[in-house]
Amino acid sequence: MPLKSFIDVPRESHFPIQNLPFGIFKPKQSAPRVGVAIGDYVVDLSVLEEQGHFRSPEFQDRPVFSEGSLNAFLALGRPAWRRTREVLQHLLSAEIPTLRDDATLRDRVFHRQRDVTMRLPARIGDYTDFYSSYHHAHNVGTMLRGPENALMPNWKWLPVAYHGRASSLVPSVAEVRRPHGQIKPPDASAPVFGPSRSLD
Repeated sequence: MPLKSFIDVPRESHFPIQNLPFGIFKPKQSAPRVGVAIGDYVVDLSVLEEQGHFRSPEFQDRPVFSEGSLNAFLALGRPAWRRTREVLQHLLSAEIPTLRDDATLRDRVFHRQRDVTMRLPARIGDYTDFYSSYHHAHNVGTMLRGPENALMPNWKWLPVAYHGRASSLVPSVAEVRRPHGQIKPPDASAPVFGPSRSLD
């Protein structure tokens, strides 16, 4: 029998009980904390943590869901991630009364997505970017070297990676300031100053 939640999840939703994505959300007058989406709601994991639902060896007796990033939770590793999903799917299940029948607790745990602000989910100190998409690598190579020399001859055999700038990672809703600099159009006799025409 398929797992079903007591939360009414629209048929077209990307967030049924089988897919509970983690994120950082900020209610209007509270600090950011960890939540998961289900249907049109965000489940506040800090409240469930406070209630003792995540007391288990996987969590090493550390509160991790009241922080404004996923870093502490991610550092716990796969056993804690798996245990969190098990606890959430149990609590959100149609057969379990813990949240389903406690209106006061539900009011604290559930926030409508339209009433919260989503934040960058993790503090990113550093990362390595792998050139694993042929189309992306070909497009960038074409901009730099033309379509005939877009990719190096060994691109399909050699895993290409490069150091990335953590400062370039922003939430998808953030405004991105297009950098300005000198550009010399092919038909111009001198360089001009203006915004970058290409922004990856």
